[in-house]
Amino acid sequence: MIVVTGATGNIGRTLVLLLADADKDVVAVSRRPRPDAIPAGIGHASADIGDSASMRPVLEGADAFFILLGGELNAHGENPDALLEVALEAGVKRIVLLSSQLNSTRPTAPSHARLRAFEAAVRASGADFTILRPSGFASNAYAWAESIRTKRTVYAPFADVALPVVDPADIAAVAAAALHEDGHEGRTYELTGPEVISPRAQATALSRALGEAITLVELSREQAHAQMAQFMPAEVIDGTLDVLGFPLPAEQVISPDVANVLHRPARPFGEWAAANVAAFQ
Repeated sequence: MIVVTGATGNIGRTLVLLLADADKDVVAVSRRPRPDAIPAGIGHASADIGDSASMRPVLEGADAFFILLGGELNAHGENPDALLEVALEAGVKRIVLLSSQLNSTRPTAPSHARLRAFEAAVRASGADFTILRPSGFASNAYAWAESIRTKRTVYAPFADVALPVVDPADIAAVAAAALHEDGHEGRTYELTGPEVISPRAQATALSRALGEAITLVELSREQAHAQMAQFMPAEVIDGTLDVLGFPLPAEQVISPDVANVLHRPARPFGEWAAANVAAFQ
């Protein structure tokens, strides 16, 4: 049995479906009652990954465990050892942790201290583990959805700074492989898209997908900070803007790991835009 946390998000929802399609016994975990997004026939449990006691009955008898921390759990919560202890006592042998590229490129960033603690706990657990460190998500473009729908306009800082954003579906596919295939034990995968792409180029790709012109309005750092403060924890904003505006060379490197694991190229942003164009119409 494979237990997947974060099962209603961009990555977890796709991961659950991939595992089910591979005929794996999967349990999708969410804090809310069973969501409509989880099809009938797929197991579901209501639990909170931030409360290890609530995860104990869910993990009982599980072979593999996908750990995705969401929202405030990336900043604070139980000691990671509490969750790992429950998992190992339940019989989990394989753990896949969703972490972040910043834990390799900016290893002292305060915003990612908790993810670093989880990485250390997973490595020390004694279980077979795989750590996924994705770059920025293509789906971060959903932040532009309302302004594109209503004004055909994208508001973004650092309009011409290019980064290799990754399709969450590719992250899910790598996670699926690590959860049920051998050969990924002890590996840390850097997951990026196949190209570096700027906000201006992303807007062009969305314009092509829509078949309509989209205008890009470049924000100052201060304007972007105020905008991000509406949905992002304060301690994360400055670090995010540093990456978006002044990336380190390592943050612009295109990793081969998606292609190596999946035996196909990573999906470019334009494919993500075409597949998700309904959100912007």
